[in-house]
Amino acid sequence: MTDTNTFTPIEQPKKKSAPIAMIFTTVILAAALIFLVVMYFDQKNKMVDMETVLTQEKDSLQNELRLMVNGYDTLKTDNDSLMANLQREKTRIVQLLKVEASNVQLIKKYRAEIGTMREIMKGYIVQIDSLNTVNQQLVAENIGIKQQITEVQTTNVELEKAKEELTSKVVVASVIQAKDINAVTLNQKRKETTRINNIDKLRICFTLRENPIATAGEKEVFMRVIRPDSLVITTSPDNLFDYSGNKLVYSASRLVDYMNQDIEMCIFLDNTGDFIIGTYSVELYLENNIIGRTTFALAKR
Repeated sequence: MTDTNTFTPIEQPKKKSAPIAMIFTTVILAAALIFLVVMYFDQKNKMVDMETVLTQEKDSLQNELRLMVNGYDTLKTDNDSLMANLQREKTRIVQLLKVEASNVQLIKKYRAEIGTMREIMKGYIVQIDSLNTVNQQLVAENIGIKQQITEVQTTNVELEKAKEELTSKVVVASVIQAKDINAVTLNQKRKETTRINNIDKLRICFTLRENPIATAGEKEVFMRVIRPDSLVITTSPDNLFDYSGNKLVYSASRLVDYMNQDIEMCIFLDNTGDFIIGTYSVELYLENNIIGRTTFALAKR
């Protein structure tokens, strides 16, 4: 009895402490489980939020890259070297568009690289604007120079025209004209006659006018005596001279030493039996110019 009574008080506390420990352990495990569940969902929410942020940031970077590509497409320049640089930078941007940014570090890296590219692009814009300004100035200068050239060419044309007109006037003014032309038919006694059977010679007298701008020196005057039937009286078929690119028959000619002053002279034509009744024309030529005309008439025998 004594042993039994001693054992009973010892066994009863053990039976009471076991459930309490189990309950305490269960509570702790439940609390830990709840904490882990809360932490799991919290981390999951953070991961979702981070993934959303990363996606938004990636989309933002891609939009910026696309805008930069479009910006490079609008940049135009005639400078081959600068155009090659623009194309190279555009190619870099296009390559970045193909890269998938999967974490924060990559996004930061690409963000920094995009910032550098943006600064490079700004530099190119400044260069192109500067070149365009210079080109506009050059175009304006070229237009001004072209206008000046046109004005000079117009002036030259006008001067050339004026020169030609002046030269023409000088040429006309330098022609030595004949004045006081007198046609007389003479008999053998050097008396005037209009009867064909009495004519021995035809005498054409005239004065070469004074002309200070004409060339002085020895000159040959050609005379053409044209019958009423339009035939030219000549003493030889070889009597030819040049006039306006043609060969003309002349009746007689004479050399004269012209000194830019009035000089009187006469040309004679022998009667070779070619005279007929009617009115004759007489033409005088000098240095490819016709310098005078007159007429005379012959009567019956």
